[in-house]
Amino acid sequence: MLLLFVGLAVFFAIHAVPTQPDLRTGLVNRFGETTYKSLFAVLSISGLALIVFGYGKLQGTPGKNPDIWFPPAWTRPIAMLVMLPAMVFLVAANVPSRIRDGVKHPMLLGVILWALAHLLVNGDLASVILFGSFFAWAAVDLMSVRRRQALGPLGSRKGGPIVNDIIVVGAGVGLYVLFISWAHKILIGVSIFG
Repeated sequence: MLLLFVGLAVFFAIHAVPTQPDLRTGLVNRFGETTYKSLFAVLSISGLALIVFGYGKLQGTPGKNPDIWFPPAWTRPIAMLVMLPAMVFLVAANVPSRIRDGVKHPMLLGVILWALAHLLVNGDLASVILFGSFFAWAAVDLMSVRRRQALGPLGSRKGGPIVNDIIVVGAGVGLYVLFISWAHKILIGVSIFG
């Protein structure tokens, strides 16, 4: 359990830095933009690795990961439905498109939907901690971004041509199909249809 908690703490702590403009600016001034971004990436990846390792260790340790609740069968198709827009939004966060401009913060919305879908179908303690933490973090970060935007622009984005929206939807659907067909089993060890 400790590895999961340490991983979550590292991941969320480093992702809290951009929500504090004065802190981020101070770090960039002290270390430079490139070093700041490199440290951000290394700490993010380290936190994510600890999360994955800690979560996996708990899933494989009998008695250390009790069930908090038992998801009913009807939550499964709902979770699968929720995951489709989650994948589209995660792709939209990285492609200039009208979808990205319309949603404003597709990465955060995608993480919220991803976490919600997984909370619906996983009732063990490790899953509730993992997905509940990501749900709470993304929701708080979304409110923080909106509050910071009210103080002034965070940077302008221009939606791309309509073809980018087609690319976003196509890539999101493709990613969804890839995950439900085999990638979730290969990467996570859990078959969607098993």
